[in-house]
Amino acid sequence: MALSGKVALVTGASRGIGKGIALQLSAAGATVYITGRTLQAAKDADFPGSLMQTADEICARGGSCIPVQCDHAKDDQIDEVFRQIEMEQGRLDILVNNAFSGAAACIRNLGKPFWERPETFWDDINNIGLRNHYICSVKAAKMMVKQKSGLIVMISSIGAIKYSDTPAYGIGKAACDRMAADCALELKAHNVAYISLWPGPVSTEVMQQLAVDQKNGKLADKGQGVTGSVVYDVAEMLKVAESPEFSGKCIVALATDTSVMDKTGEAFSTAALGKEYHIVDIDGRRIEEFSFDEA
Repeated sequence: MALSGKVALVTGASRGIGKGIALQLSAAGATVYITGRTLQAAKDADFPGSLMQTADEICARGGSCIPVQCDHAKDDQIDEVFRQIEMEQGRLDILVNNAFSGAAACIRNLGKPFWERPETFWDDINNIGLRNHYICSVKAAKMMVKQKSGLIVMISSIGAIKYSDTPAYGIGKAACDRMAADCALELKAHNVAYISLWPGPVSTEVMQQLAVDQKNGKLADKGQGVTGSVVYDVAEMLKVAESPEFSGKCIVALATDTSVMDKTGEAFSTAALGKEYHIVDIDGRRIEEFSFDEA
């Protein structure tokens, strides 16, 4: 219970990495606020999972969780989330910027060059996924600077430095890393750390469905990507993928590291942090760096 008494906010925690992070933060004793566009998944939802399912699993494990419905494309709803945390807790110790609404758009346009994707694709990727992260960072920083402590984690990816599917995605991830670096520079004097985190391949619900779709011939074959892009063998990636909770374990390690300010402003892969902090995944595996060039 290393995070007992701490308050955390994980955005976009209905499924996937966000859910895994929330589970691990709560397991470490933090009171965890989680957000999602809806409390219950609609029947025609793109992906399985819901905010209430995450909350139920956290509670079943004995954790403390407060689900808050929030569409992170709407500033007034974001305002309300932070207002609620301030009113109920009076502090915020950890913010995880994870909300992302572009997965469905990426899958619909898989293999297409950027000029054949709809012009709105940029907003699909970088509205909830970049702009929203900045707004949440501003609001979290106001609370953390006041208390002279805090940790903000940006969920980014190797797409920040390596072509991945489409320019809009890579540009957004590079901007996420730059946001972490520049915000960290201003926050450092106030003892608030800001770190960018790169998960490797993760066995999320989306990845599992992609593996099924690829097996059934619904995705392009490996090697049929565009402009250097590769449609990977998803089933093979899943064999070595980390669980959605591994990122959460890394964040718990960062949040309990008394020297975390030495890392502020930098980007780290989950595999690198796992090696440094001697973290194993929930199945006992040590996670190694994944070579996308050889996938």
